[in-house]
Amino acid sequence: MPKPSDSRSLQAVLFDWDGTLLDSADADSSAYLAMFRELGIPWGLRELATHYTPNWHHVYRAARIPRSKWDVADKLWAKHYTHHKPKLVPGTRSVLAWVARRYQLGLVTSGDRVRVLRQLRYFGLTRQFATHVCAGDTPQKKPHPAPLRLALKQMCLDPRACVYVGDSPHDLEMSKRAGVRAIAVIGRFPTEAGLRAAKPEFLLDSLKELPAVLKSLE
Repeated sequence: MPKPSDSRSLQAVLFDWDGTLLDSADADSSAYLAMFRELGIPWGLRELATHYTPNWHHVYRAARIPRSKWDVADKLWAKHYTHHKPKLVPGTRSVLAWVARRYQLGLVTSGDRVRVLRQLRYFGLTRQFATHVCAGDTPQKKPHPAPLRLALKQMCLDPRACVYVGDSPHDLEMSKRAGVRAIAVIGRFPTEAGLRAAKPEFLLDSLKELPAVLKSLE
C-alpha cells in the first residue's frame, strides 16, 4: 500500500484519458452525429462543438433528448463508437514513461469503465496507472471534485502533492475544487476556447511539453 505522500513535494501526476492521452475526438464526434441522426436530432459538428463538455448528459440536455431516451442514446453512441479505432495522442508513450520514472500515475476519466479499460489493455497501458477512476465510480461527474478525490484516496495522496492533466475546462474546475494543481493541454476536442478563457496556470500546446513543466514544479 502506498505511503502517505509528503505534501511539500510533487508525488503524483493524474491524467484525463479522452483528448489528453487518447486522440478520440474524431471517433467521439462521429458517434455523436450518428446517434443524433438515429434519434432524429438535426445537429451537426457546429452544434456539437458549441455545446460539447465531457459530461455527455449536458450535451443530451442541450440537444433536448428526453431523459427517457438517455439510455438509448448511450447505447447508440457506444455502438457507433466501436466502428472507430482511436490512437494515442502523439508523444503519449514517451511522456508516460518519463513521468512514471519519477511519480505515481493515476487516471481520472469521464469515460465508461469497460471501454476505457479495453483501450488501456489494447495499448498496453493498464499497469502504468495506480488507479483508474471512470464514469460511474462516483455519483457525481466532472467538474465535481468527487472523481479526483476518490483517486487521491485510493492512492493515499495529499492533493497538494499532485497535479492533474486534462484538456477541458471541466478538468480545470474539478482540479481546483479538489485542491489539486491543474495543467491544461490543448487537444482536438472543441475545448480550446474554454481553456483559454479559464486562464489556467499552465496551458500546453502539446502533451510533449509536460515533462518540462513538471521539472519546474519539483
